[in-house]
Amino acid sequence: MHCVCVCVCVCVCVCVCNRFPGGSLLTGCCGATRWCVHVKMVTAALSCLVAGLVALVLYLRLSRPFFWPDLMHYVKLRRHRATSQARMERGIVTYLDSFLHQARTNPGKPFIVFERQTLTYRDVDRRSSRFANALRAGGALKQGDVVAQLMCNEPDFVCVWLGLCKLGCEVAFLNSNVKDSSLRHCLLGCGATALVVGADVVHLVERVLPDLKKDNMAVWVVDHTSPSEDINSLLDKVEHVSEELLSEPPKVDIMSNFLFIFTSGTTGLSKAARVGHLKAIMSMAFFTICGATSDDIIYITLPLYHMSASLLGIGGCIQLGATCVLKKKFSASQFWKDCVQHNVTVVQYIGELCRYLVNQPVVPEERAHRVRLAAGSGLRADVWKKFAQRFSTITIREGYGLTEASVGFLNYTDEVGPIGRASYFNKLSMPFELLRYDPQSYEPIREDSGRCTPAQIGEPGILVAPLTAINQFLGYAGNKVQSEKKLLRDVFKAGDVYFNTGDLLLQDHRDFLYFHDRVGDTFRWKGENVSTTEVSEILGLVDFMKDANVYGVTIPGYEGRAGMAAVVLKRDHKLNGPELYSHLLRTLPAYAWPRFLRVQTSLDVTETFKQQKTKLVQEGFHPDVTQDPLYFLDVSQQDYVPLTASTYQDIVSGKIHL
Repeated sequence: MHCVCVCVCVCVCVCVCNRFPGGSLLTGCCGATRWCVHVKMVTAALSCLVAGLVALVLYLRLSRPFFWPDLMHYVKLRRHRATSQARMERGIVTYLDSFLHQARTNPGKPFIVFERQTLTYRDVDRRSSRFANALRAGGALKQGDVVAQLMCNEPDFVCVWLGLCKLGCEVAFLNSNVKDSSLRHCLLGCGATALVVGADVVHLVERVLPDLKKDNMAVWVVDHTSPSEDINSLLDKVEHVSEELLSEPPKVDIMSNFLFIFTSGTTGLSKAARVGHLKAIMSMAFFTICGATSDDIIYITLPLYHMSASLLGIGGCIQLGATCVLKKKFSASQFWKDCVQHNVTVVQYIGELCRYLVNQPVVPEERAHRVRLAAGSGLRADVWKKFAQRFSTITIREGYGLTEASVGFLNYTDEVGPIGRASYFNKLSMPFELLRYDPQSYEPIREDSGRCTPAQIGEPGILVAPLTAINQFLGYAGNKVQSEKKLLRDVFKAGDVYFNTGDLLLQDHRDFLYFHDRVGDTFRWKGENVSTTEVSEILGLVDFMKDANVYGVTIPGYEGRAGMAAVVLKRDHKLNGPELYSHLLRTLPAYAWPRFLRVQTSLDVTETFKQQKTKLVQEGFHPDVTQDPLYFLDVSQQDYVPLTASTYQDIVSGKIHL
């Protein structure tokens, strides 16, 4: 219909122009009449044109209801890229450049609010310069050094990080829950020559100090004193150096590495993912694209060692010149009180955070706050609905992103559940594909020609994205094998290279994208990725444990998957729950502990001796499904206790909280 209307409009306009060339017909005895005819025909043409446009709009709204949101989002992205390009031409190229720009233009603007402390952009600039000068003194650090940072959320996390950036160092963020052998593995993996550790987590380092000393690794604690002669105190030295940077920050290549963030990826132990300067500067746009402004006060409770809080969160505040209210650790009971106290307008979330909030009892502050926008990822549809109903004044912007690559999505509509859209405009901006896969091996299915096959609408597929100048993959530090495993070659034509995200997504008939599951040997629990290989190796260190197969199982009402292990005990040994609990307490963060055990006589393996997980995952921890003895980790008793039918019901009903 709209095509006909437009054609009619064009035809009428052409007729008018041909009949009355020039349109100036005011001479002659009948000039007035001829002008009247001219006006009437032009009016008719314009009316028809308007009608055609209205018909086009109605057609698009009925047949393509998300055409305009898709187009407007694309225009917003193009506008932001043009703005970023202009900023780069003015010398604002890197994450550090963006911060220094805000420190120059908005020096007195509050940047970080933490407990009873408020630091302006100028304050953070000067304090980060003090850290840089103190760490550089005596030639301790220089440009190009890799420095690991093991700190919890506090302003000095940002100040130390920016100070190291001013020295030209590459920073590696360590999970503040990492312990013993896992800590040393991370330090060796990223090639760190020095470690800066927070005063509240320095005890995590003391157990591996002898090994670090053998590696000639310098260790600094962000404190006035040191608990050991092998650890250098830092704050006493910071107080006696200049707040002016002794030399200009070194120039860097925007395509080079910026920092390391540890991720489980899809297989194996934690890996140090390289995050380039370009990726970092792109990540800073997250809050902007979600609709935040420089006037917003943004509440960040997520751990800064994750990309979400550091690059998207703190970086997003820097990009906008906004204020960040930083929390040491998320507290569901304190959340809305903090929002009211600090006049918070934007909050950053992960799905688990929202689930905690909707399960909290109603408090007056949840209706007295000024929060207008919640931006994040991992929000399950059922929790989303409860959150939207209970906190109806808050706009939710659910997204999806990766540490290793730049492929990402944002649900800029009010549709509940999707992580983004697969529209023409979005694929034009960020190309990607969903591939059909083998449900046993999770490898992409290839045709006889050797090429991969796209997944059908409504069918889960592996998300892959072509490597481009924008979508970089710099690989994992010191791990070429795992880096190569993330790449798919000759996917649709000879020579093409795609990044394999290891995530299963689903596209519906309306072009919405939904997160379906993770593949490989990783599951997510309590907002953290858990490597099944790492947990298996830790379990294997227990005296009575012969073998272990670790996987994740779903529990009604919980985000992600809880850890479970099918284990084989050594001959003439019994399960010692208290001993196992003590071992886990020393070696693994709580989110990685297996919550359930399934004791078997032998593990199921494939003909290539690969552990079978699919059936175990499907059977879960239901005592009626298997004859194998099942155990549940009762943290209050610090023991693994038999999992009975009544205990199972208490867990799935929510009576027992994990």
